[in-house]
Formats: sequence, C-alpha cells, structure tokens
Amino acid sequence: MKNITRREFLKASGIGIAILGTGGEASFAAATKGRRVVVIGGGWGGATAAKYIRLADPSIEVTLLEPSKEFISCPFSNLVLSGVESLKRLTMGYNGLRKHGVKIRHEAATAIEPDKRRVKVGNDYLEYDRLVVSPGIDFQWDQVEGLDKAKDTVLHAWKAGAQTVKLAQQLQSMKDGGVFVMTVPPVAYRCPPGPYERACQVAWYLKTKKPRSKLIVLDANKDIVSKTGLFKTVFKDYPNLEYRPSNKAEKIDVGSREITTEPGDKVKYDVINLIPPQRAAAIAVEADLVGGDKRWCEVDHVTYESVKQKNIHVIGDSTIGLPVPKSGNIANAMGKICAVAVVHLLSDKEAPVIAPGNTCYSWVNDKEAIAVVNSYKIENRKVVQIEQKLTPGKSVAVAQNSLAWRASIWSDILG
Repeated sequence: MKNITRREFLKASGIGIAILGTGGEASFAAATKGRRVVVIGGGWGGATAAKYIRLADPSIEVTLLEPSKEFISCPFSNLVLSGVESLKRLTMGYNGLRKHGVKIRHEAATAIEPDKRRVKVGNDYLEYDRLVVSPGIDFQWDQVEGLDKAKDTVLHAWKAGAQTVKLAQQLQSMKDGGVFVMTVPPVAYRCPPGPYERACQVAWYLKTKKPRSKLIVLDANKDIVSKTGLFKTVFKDYPNLEYRPSNKAEKIDVGSREITTEPGDKVKYDVINLIPPQRAAAIAVEADLVGGDKRWCEVDHVTYESVKQKNIHVIGDSTIGLPVPKSGNIANAMGKICAVAVVHLLSDKEAPVIAPGNTCYSWVNDKEAIAVVNSYKIENRKVVQIEQKLTPGKSVAVAQNSLAWRASIWSDILG
C-alpha cells in the first residue's frame, strides 16, 4: 500500500502542477486585471481555491471570508478523543495564504445576492466577478426529536474544535463500566468513514483504559458505508464494541439519558455522541444553490459552477452530484480544479477538464491505520470512478504514511 499511496498522492498533487501549467500569469494577466473573486469558507476547499487562484494569476483580487482565525483539521481529529493526538497539532494559521496575496477577512458571510453579484458581510457588501462557496455543512437538528433543545449539551464533535476537546473529556471522565453511545447519520454526510474511525478510537481507548465499559454504535445506514470489509475486520478486535445497523436515532431524552432508534429500541447511555443528519450550510441554502434533494448543491462537474446560479462555484462538503466522498482530500482537489476554471472563465476561455482524486486514511487504534484510494475520470462532463484500491488490512506503515500525507496536504492548502 505504501507505493500505491505515494503514487496516488503524487498524482493528486499533480493537479496543482496541471493548474499552474494551464495558462499562467502571462496568458491571463491582461484579461483579468482588476477582476475580483470572493471565497466563502477557509476550510480544505475554500483555502485551497483562494491560494491556487492567486498562484494561477496574481492579477486577480481574491478575498477569503472565514470567521475563524485558525484552521483546524477535521481529518485526524478523531484521534484527539483517544488521546493519540492533540487539537493543537491540528491547528494552523492563515499567514501562508496572505503571503500569496490573498486578502483575508475573519468575518462570516451573512448573505449572497446572486443577481447583484455581491456578498453581505455584516453591514458591508463585497462585489465579485466570480464567487467560490465552500461553507461546509450544517446539521438538521429537527431530524431527531429533542435534539434541538439539547444541542448545546449533546455533542456531535463533527466540526473539529471545542466540542472535540469536550467529548474527549467526557470519554475520559466516564466511569469504568459505563456505556458510550454514538450515532451514525444517514448518508450523505461529511467524511463517510469518519464515524467508524471514531468508533475504533473510542473502543481502543475503552479497551485499554476502561476495560469494563462498552461502546454501542447506532448506525442509521444498513451497513458500514465506507471501507466496509476493513472496518468489519477491525471491529472484531473490540469485543466491547456493539455495532447496530439500521438503527437511526429518532429521539433523545437527556433527562433519562436515553436514545430511541427507528426500530423502537431504547438505549441508555452514560456518554452520548450524537452526529446529526446533515445538509449544505445555511448560506448555500438561502442563496438557492441547493438542488432537488433540498440538502446538497448541484454543480457542473468540470467547473464546479452551480447549476442554479451563474458565476457561483460550490466546492467541498456542500456539493452533491459527484460520485466522490465528502472528504478533505476531495475538497482540496475541488479547490484546485475550481481555481483553474475560475481563472479561465474570467478570461472567457473554456475551462480544462481535470478529474479529482481521493486518498483517505482511518486510524483504527493508537498505531495502525487503513486506507482507500479512489481514481476518477471525466466522461461527458460527469465524474466517473475508474478504480478503488484498499489496503489489505491495518498496519503501522499505513498510519505512518498518513502522517507524511497530512503534512504535505496541509502545506498544499495553507503554505
């Protein structure tokens, strides 16, 4: 798997090289002088897009709107729960983007006005020629009865940050012999293998630190939705892990510490990690970027331009219509591909056809990981999967590869 991982990562990194070779400063500078691009969201997709637009053509003015002053990586944050990783090591600044000339405002975009080509920020407006929207996900609190009122105390920890640390503290303070319950939302949701990696980290922690305790995983889906065979094999390492498919969370009662599932089971817990159903972030919904499913934004697979609103591109976890996972690597790839499309379109040129790639690691204990690599192509302006490769099983080597991979991709996004 080491050679596969390195080869596929180099291929993914080559997307950036391809972008810089599709036109360059000399081709676009005259045509795009004074053009303005606004990017909403400074995560894996938005930060990448902002950087690569400037790399492709420094004459384009790029403003990034991101309320957080620090970038915190969701990938690898499950390891914080088990104490294998610290949140501090997953936290980075945005100064690298500033060195590329990206203007950063640590404010939230509050509205998009497509007809006027402008974004509202507080009482101010930013006009754009092209807008890149990468706002991530929001939660559908109303899909679980009682959750809306309890959302401040029932932790999801599905956006890395303060909740990640709080959930780790709850796990660590749980009595030996206690029951930790976590839920998996129905697809589609951010990071398909993420809940199962989290289950492994929690189960490993309980096995080593609280051996009389138990983890119950309530999955809304009929089966493990990513790296299925690999996770099923790993779950056998944890007799303290009880996996229940087709058990969508329907109701939570924090007073009685009880969660009710769709089949009618009532499950008691000492600590609950309820990951709610998800959809595109509110700003995308309010700007009429969401498709017929009322959850995700449909885009052109070559340019990532919205099929509903011209001059607006949507990348990252808010998108649908692509046979790709909502992963950090995919968001990063989308950011690069979208960047070159934006530069071309601003010059009235046709965007080149570039397919994304995906590499995803999942740590299954404190030292070992599993991984998947997906290859894609563009066929009739649609993304089509060519191949999927999985590691034979868990290994220390895969885990070590993941650390090299994350250092490289974080540098690619923010460096």
